[in-house]
Amino acid sequence: MSEISPVLLVGGAGFLGLHLIQQFYDITPRPRIHVFDVRPLPVKLSKQFTFSPEDVTFHQGDLTSCEDVSKAILESKAQVVVHSASPMHGNSQSIYEHVNVKGTRNLLDVSKKLGVKAFVYTSSAGVIFNGQDVHNADESWPIPEVPMDGYNETKAIAEDMVLKANCPAAGFLTVALRPAGIFGPGDRQLVPGLRNVAKLGQSKFQLGDNNNLFDWTYAGNVADAHVLAAEKLLNPETASKVAGETFFVTNDEPAYFWALARTVWKADGHVDKHVIVLSRPVALLAGYLSQFFSNLLGKEPGLTPFRVKIVCATRYHNVTKAKELLGYKPRVNIEAGIEKTLAWMDEKQ
Repeated sequence: MSEISPVLLVGGAGFLGLHLIQQFYDITPRPRIHVFDVRPLPVKLSKQFTFSPEDVTFHQGDLTSCEDVSKAILESKAQVVVHSASPMHGNSQSIYEHVNVKGTRNLLDVSKKLGVKAFVYTSSAGVIFNGQDVHNADESWPIPEVPMDGYNETKAIAEDMVLKANCPAAGFLTVALRPAGIFGPGDRQLVPGLRNVAKLGQSKFQLGDNNNLFDWTYAGNVADAHVLAAEKLLNPETASKVAGETFFVTNDEPAYFWALARTVWKADGHVDKHVIVLSRPVALLAGYLSQFFSNLLGKEPGLTPFRVKIVCATRYHNVTKAKELLGYKPRVNIEAGIEKTLAWMDEKQ
């Protein structure tokens, strides 16, 4: 195994970033870990993270600033850059373009110029999704000409830049990982959102017939894949097989979409005896009406056609390539991941 040190985790103060710190912290020999982010690390970490902020050297700055990024790379002497910084779903197109496209371009250019050896990019499984069903997709699936949303459109653009920047002759190797449905401790969207749905009494409504398989991925497993990718890029015996490649990363246990939600609700002691099922066409109509009237009233719609398409689509992926070339194997299953996430949420209460 090639030694990974020093490593610069860009976006390391975010949700996935904390799991990246943990997984790099756990490897032997332990690398010198540096974090670059626009905001500092949380003062108080979950009990599920065994590292402390003192174990990390923090660099604050703007991803789109050549000066800020150069300073962080030079001070850290980074051999490996892991780029997981990205705005959450629900932001504007301009923010996605600023961070995902302009920020990634800047980080790539500076990393290559300053002698970084390995560049690992967190892309998204959603780059191949345009609203149509995705059945056991592997990396040969094309990126659609018409993207589903601004987030995945800019992720696809950034991924393409990362892969094209791969240059073995210059000693600069890149790889892009495509995780699907990330959740875990630190998650501010998926599981907290599901808990809120139950609190509002809305868990009795189901969009779609729940015959659509869906991929979820525990954040710690996603972080594992990043460590493996960095190791393979730095190893002369494996670098040529991995460099310039994309890899889907999932828990490799696709489940019917509503299964995860009901597992969360059941863990909270919330089980609905009767479920009201809205078929996809009915849900889409409701989504369009909700969006229309919410726009008239200047409010945020609770249901949108976009959300219906996400919830009702089949979306699962083949991770054979990651298993064979990266040595990836999910260590935390979905049920255990939910338990860890709920335990983290209970810590905060």
